[in-house]
Formats: sequence, C-alpha cells, structure tokens
Amino acid sequence: MALRDYSPMSAALLQPGVGYAQPSQVVPEKAALDDPAVNVMTDLTRVTAVIILPGDTVDEAHRRMMQRGVRLLLVVDQDRKVLGLITATDILGEKPVLAASERGLRREEVMVRDIMTPQERLEVLAMTDVRAAKVGHVVATLQKAGRQHAVVVDHDGMGRQTVRGLFSATQIARQLGVAILTSEVARTFSEIESMLAR
Repeated sequence: MALRDYSPMSAALLQPGVGYAQPSQVVPEKAALDDPAVNVMTDLTRVTAVIILPGDTVDEAHRRMMQRGVRLLLVVDQDRKVLGLITATDILGEKPVLAASERGLRREEVMVRDIMTPQERLEVLAMTDVRAAKVGHVVATLQKAGRQHAVVVDHDGMGRQTVRGLFSATQIARQLGVAILTSEVARTFSEIESMLAR
C-alpha cells in the first residue's frame, strides 16, 4: 500500500472550554473487610498519579493536593523516577516549621525535599500479595504500621519495581462507611472495628 491509498481525515477547530480525557477508576462506594483489597486500591494504571518535584514549595504541594482532592503526592525527578512521597499530614503538621527553623528559612521557603519521606525509607507492598489480600489485610497492615497510606509496587521480570497503586486509610474508611474523626491511624481503625462489630 502507498500513501495515495489513504484519504486525509476531516478536521475541525477545537471548541472553547473543552476539557481533556483522563484515566478514570471507578471505585466502589461500599466495601467490606472481606472484599478483595484491589477494590480499595488507587490503581495507577487506571488513575493518573498526582506528582510534584522535590524543589517545589510545600505550599505548592498543598495547593496541588487541594486542586486534585488527594492527600498524598508522589515526589519525582525530571525523569519521573520516584524519589519519595509527601502527605497532607507532612504539610499541615510540624515538619515545615521544624525544617524552616533548622535551616533558617521562612515557612514559605520550605521545599518538598525538606519534609518528604524519601524513597529509601518507603516500605512498599507487592502487587502479587495485594491481589491475594482482602480489605481487612490492608486495614491491619496500615494499623500495624501506624500509617495513613501504603504504596503498592509491581515487579518486572528483572525484579525492578514500579509504583502500581496506593492505599489510603481515609478512602478505605469512607468505603467501609465509617467516618474518620482523627488522623491517628491506630485509633481510627480501632473505631472502625468497633463500629463494624455492631
């Protein structure tokens, strides 16, 4: 076949106010402790990860979280390699104030790199384990670690990791139908257990 065998497609002008397609994951509204764990995981093959650079300010990270309705950002380098993560708890807690005081900066000068959890300190769950797990396993894992979030990785044939998904205590509690009244994970999940036991 030659190029002359193809006719050009017709084009039109882009209309004003047009949005753009974005990956969407339909998360079930309700979940139970014995449901598959993948039902409560944010799957980054279906939802675009919200990212930030380490040299961006903490205030910019907070704005991005507010705009995107998330409480965790992946911190990436120019090649989109994961350097760590930053959470709303990091930003709204004492970390920015401590970092500013230690470095002699103003609060608005504190960078993401100053308060993020670096890659070498991130504990991750394997996607193979997550596929076999139930929501209750994820809740127990977050509770034991005392964390609001968990990162899930896939492994390629060479054993290299790729960040595949995220678990959020807030999202899981919402799907279990239990309101979260505190950011303390251990207390939150003991409240969930008592409410689900009723």
